[in-house]
Amino acid sequence: MLSSVHSKEKQTLESDLVDSYQTSRPSSVEEVEESTPRDEEKGIEPAEKPFDARSTKTTESIIPPPPDGGLHAWLKVFGGFMIYINIWGFTLSYGAFQAYYKSDLLSSASPSAISWIGTVQGWLLIFFGVLSGPLFDLGYFRVMLIVGNFLVVFGIMMLSLSTQYWQVFLSQGVCMGLGAGLLYIPSLALVGIWFDKKRAIAMGIVMSGIAVGGVVYIIMFDRLLKSSGFPWAMRAIGFVALVAALLSIPALLSGSGVLATKRKARALFDKTAYKDKLFLLFTCCSFSTFLGYIVPFFYIPTYAMNRLGLSQTTGLYTLVMAIAASFFGRLISGALAQWLGPIVTWALCAGASAILSFCWIVIDTEAYFIAFSILWGFFSAALVTLPSAAFANITPDLSRLGTRLGMSWSVSSIATLIGAPIAGASDRGARPLEASEELRVPGNNNAIMFDSHPLVFRDPRARYQVWNAPLA
Repeated sequence: MLSSVHSKEKQTLESDLVDSYQTSRPSSVEEVEESTPRDEEKGIEPAEKPFDARSTKTTESIIPPPPDGGLHAWLKVFGGFMIYINIWGFTLSYGAFQAYYKSDLLSSASPSAISWIGTVQGWLLIFFGVLSGPLFDLGYFRVMLIVGNFLVVFGIMMLSLSTQYWQVFLSQGVCMGLGAGLLYIPSLALVGIWFDKKRAIAMGIVMSGIAVGGVVYIIMFDRLLKSSGFPWAMRAIGFVALVAALLSIPALLSGSGVLATKRKARALFDKTAYKDKLFLLFTCCSFSTFLGYIVPFFYIPTYAMNRLGLSQTTGLYTLVMAIAASFFGRLISGALAQWLGPIVTWALCAGASAILSFCWIVIDTEAYFIAFSILWGFFSAALVTLPSAAFANITPDLSRLGTRLGMSWSVSSIATLIGAPIAGASDRGARPLEASEELRVPGNNNAIMFDSHPLVFRDPRARYQVWNAPLA
């Protein structure tokens, strides 16, 4: 900032910048410097080393505040919504593929081996998404959007040609996972920089694409699998994903030159975090949560068919109900977090999920199973949306929040990778899945996460932040 600019001149400059934003791109650094009086012209001695934005490696243009609305801003929300339909919606709907692969396409493979396909996809989505954050900071979001969408659609199309395990693993697990990882950060960050007061609403709309995508893709898969077979079912889903991708790219890039400027790339590691006991404990909580969160979504259809003797269609639509319930769970848990605070809400939802996991062990009727699936989808939705807010509440320096979240998510992504295969390993030989073994992972680990919160509250920062109070 130029220290010699008077307050009146600052207001004039801000007004000019806002006007230029509404008509075209904001003024460049050179233009701003030409229009700003020099220290020498005003009779003020310059500082020892005047600020020169061009002297830094990363030039940050003077930009107006987030518009918090307008055509370009809401186009970003629409684009992010489409992205989430493809990346998270497809990931949560993997239970439909798990059931089909076990009964038909990959019947010779074990449930554990089949689940590795979906967990690798989810792991790459989170882990590679964290690693790609610096690419976004350096201004490569256009390349990330184009390459990421291409890999997702290409992976689906290659899946339609796959007949062997390694082919399915590479197309659905690796190719789609890498593409989703490239899209994860831009779909949220490009929306966030356009909103301030309405940011929560905008992000909520974007994340609702998770439930919409899961429901749409499962229903399409079930209907087309019966009428057209697996190859054409996947091609049809691929064309839907292609349309969503083609709509998302121009929407997210619309007006992106105004606010999405090159910045200094964020650090991937914060050494001070390893000395923060509260951060380490929260990371353990997040790890135990992710270890069991995705297991029911992967195994609901399989359990319905093998344990309860229900049809494949009933199993798939039970999964649809669970994913649809997660939509309302995200909305209500977010509102509850505004009142109770994210830490308490996160703990309560983890406790409810743990109780439901243990209840699943004794469920042997269709009605109870459907009720469990709906409740699981509702309460577990908070387990992946509230940790970010909880970490923000216990991070002393918010400028390091992005780095610390990346570190925590990297650890949690490993839990996503191994959780479902561990649960699937309970299947031995030709016997059906046993609930008492399969559900040990989500039940025990959500209970661990819930039980660890009393230890969290022993830290002074956590006690201050439980009710969203400021740090002392």
